[in-house]
Amino acid sequence: MRDAVIVEAVRTPIGKGRPNGSLAHVHPVELLAHTLRTLVERSGVDPALIDDVIGGTVDQVGEQAMNTTRYAVLSAGFPESVPATTVDRQCGSSQQAVHFAAQGVISGAYDLVVACGVESMSRVPMWSNVPAGKDPFGPGVAERYPEGLIPQGISAELIAAKWSLAREEMDAFAVESHRKAAAAWESGLFADEVAPLDGVTRDECVRPGSSTEVLAGLKPAYYDPAFGERFPQIDWNVTAGNASPVNDGASAVLITSSETAARLGLRPLARLHSFAVTGSDPLLMLTGVVPATEKVLRKASLTLDDIDLFEVNEAFSSVVLAWRQETGADLSKVNVHGGAIAIGHPLGASGARLTTTLVHAMRARGARYALQTMCEAGGLANAMVLEGL
Repeated sequence: MRDAVIVEAVRTPIGKGRPNGSLAHVHPVELLAHTLRTLVERSGVDPALIDDVIGGTVDQVGEQAMNTTRYAVLSAGFPESVPATTVDRQCGSSQQAVHFAAQGVISGAYDLVVACGVESMSRVPMWSNVPAGKDPFGPGVAERYPEGLIPQGISAELIAAKWSLAREEMDAFAVESHRKAAAAWESGLFADEVAPLDGVTRDECVRPGSSTEVLAGLKPAYYDPAFGERFPQIDWNVTAGNASPVNDGASAVLITSSETAARLGLRPLARLHSFAVTGSDPLLMLTGVVPATEKVLRKASLTLDDIDLFEVNEAFSSVVLAWRQETGADLSKVNVHGGAIAIGHPLGASGARLTTTLVHAMRARGARYALQTMCEAGGLANAMVLEGL
């Protein structure tokens, strides 16, 4: 049976998703094109050999419309014969791209494929694809959930309440994310994964001086009296400090089989071992990482103790801490180079960004198995297991 291996993985630095952000001047197509060019330059592959490019983007509108991935391929200088498509599984879009790419290699549909993603939240703000007054859910969903669906921030608050997560615990987790990311930068651990762009060399949101005292002064980010009446259990402990910021960035992963890697002289970084995707309660929404973790471990015939490293997307501190409570995972193995709270969360790019950080961390630490999982809007989650080589 064919396997699928990652032979190169790169990302841009992550900028603030604001008009004054370090990458706000870069068109999203160019953000993604930069990672594609870097991917082939570092790997040495002939881009004409690439069978497909699968990219994730969440807000597919405006400057991120019209199959952004295809135009990034053209801007990167790849031959016109290289196809591309853009997928949306919300925050897990580019992790889903990794799944699709690897599954295509394993099935024999591809020999060499790129999984990637991009989001420019400074130029295409979140929810830009839903015009004011329009309903993206439809009457059937309204009938099934008559009290109405809720924003992710309210879901994060409900998770904090259900798992009895105190503000102090969530803030401490966020501070640790910044500490680990800052330490990784200072130790040069991001050098092999980051492709500097237009003079931007580092992630813009990492705050080495962050502290629980500073975060304690922040106001609740999602306070709403109507939701407070509907959900009286909420204590309003989610803030901008213990949640991921909005960001600009792109990431790309080159995937092939061991056989093709050997033929082309490419060094595999990790094998894509097992995959899972699952749905969960669309109100709690962000808890799918728990059943997704259980499902992918069953598929891999592994236990939690077999996993050396975890990447769990830090959409909110409450998500990762609830996941830890349910799984019993050792937090010292989780997001060892920092997570999205510090590094950033450019929606469509984050899945492949996590993969990029994870495969480089695996090599640096000699990890045998690693697990990546992401919560996603609508009550979805992706999970996969990587095997070190």
